[in-house]
Amino acid sequence: MTDTSYFWGMHWVWWFLWVIMLFWIFALPYDIPGQRRKKDSPLDILRKRFAAGEIQTEEYNEKKKILETDLAKS
Repeated sequence: MTDTSYFWGMHWVWWFLWVIMLFWIFALPYDIPGQRRKKDSPLDILRKRFAAGEIQTEEYNEKKKILETDLAKS
C-alpha cells in the first residue's frame, strides 16, 4: 500500500514559496540587482553629459544635429 498524502502537506508550502519567489523576481517594480534594464539611446547619453556639464552648448547642439539626422535616416 502506498501513502500519497505527503503530496498535500509540505508539498503545497514549497509551491507557495516558489510562486512568491517568482512573483518577487519578475513582477515587483523595485530595482533588483542583475535585472535587465533598457539601455540608454545615444541622444539620452548626450543629454546626460550636457546636464552634467561635461560638454558645452555648441558641442551639444552639433552632436544633437548629427544624432537626429542619423535617426531620421533609419
